[in-house]
Amino acid sequence: MPFFDQNQIPLLRVLTDRGTEFNGRSENHKYELYLKIKGVDHSKTKVRHPQSNGICERLYRTMQEEFYAITFRKKLYQELETLQADLDQWLEHYNNERPHSGRYCFN
Repeated sequence: MPFFDQNQIPLLRVLTDRGTEFNGRSENHKYELYLKIKGVDHSKTKVRHPQSNGICERLYRTMQEEFYAITFRKKLYQELETLQADLDQWLEHYNNERPHSGRYCFN
């Protein structure tokens, strides 16, 4: 949310799955309380319906197949920061360097 605040972009709604890290009563759950204080509406995907969040689910699958499955065969990570750096580098390549249809739309 700091990104949206810094760029003066109003955030009206977030969509999450129904994981415990996102759901709870706002009186007892920090994430729900934060959204309530910021005035952001919280929508949740349907139970057992990954199509509700299809774009994210597809990205997770691509990351699993093209990054994690290959990376963990090549390298043993001792620190989370090293894994994050490699993931950031892969995402940069995935979004900006590889050929994809978004390039034809000027991203």
